[in-house]
Amino acid sequence: MDLNTQISSRVQALRKHLGYSLETLAERSGVSRSMISLIERGQTSPTAVVLDKLAAALGVTLAGLFGEVAEVSVPVPLARRADQVAWQDPASGYVRRNVSPPGFPSSIELVEVIFPAGQRVAFDTLARPVETHEQVWVLEGCIEISLGEESWRLQEGDCLALRLDRPIVFHNPGKRQARYLVALNAVAKKIF
Repeated sequence: MDLNTQISSRVQALRKHLGYSLETLAERSGVSRSMISLIERGQTSPTAVVLDKLAAALGVTLAGLFGEVAEVSVPVPLARRADQVAWQDPASGYVRRNVSPPGFPSSIELVEVIFPAGQRVAFDTLARPVETHEQVWVLEGCIEISLGEESWRLQEGDCLALRLDRPIVFHNPGKRQARYLVALNAVAKKIF
């Protein structure tokens, strides 16, 4: 199964599992009903921004949209590089690779990102049913990250810890690609 087919199946399965109609998911995500329909039919390559909006509305991380639809009966703790899912954003060209073993019961997800020079991606973080913490560790190049009104410029070796509760922008101001590791930890919010 190619990655666009996998994403379309995963979005549709999550939407149906939650009992959402296309209209409901469109309202919750801010993505048009027609775009969601195209994604679910595998007729478009959605951008990272669109996928992030859908992930938030479906209660998963962006990496969660790249997982298999079928449940893993016996989780395997090893993900070989050749088996790791890599996806390229059609808008910016950035590539994200899900490094963590799929289906393994852990609240931590590791993602490798290769970000082209001069590119920028802005995520309007929506209210999520899980509190998401992220750490970004730069392995090569530099990356600028803005979270709400705060901004940081990270060089090789720098690591930034964030709570994803505001709009976030990633920008590579350099003349060469940047490569960084993202560690995500999603924790269910406490409801009192």
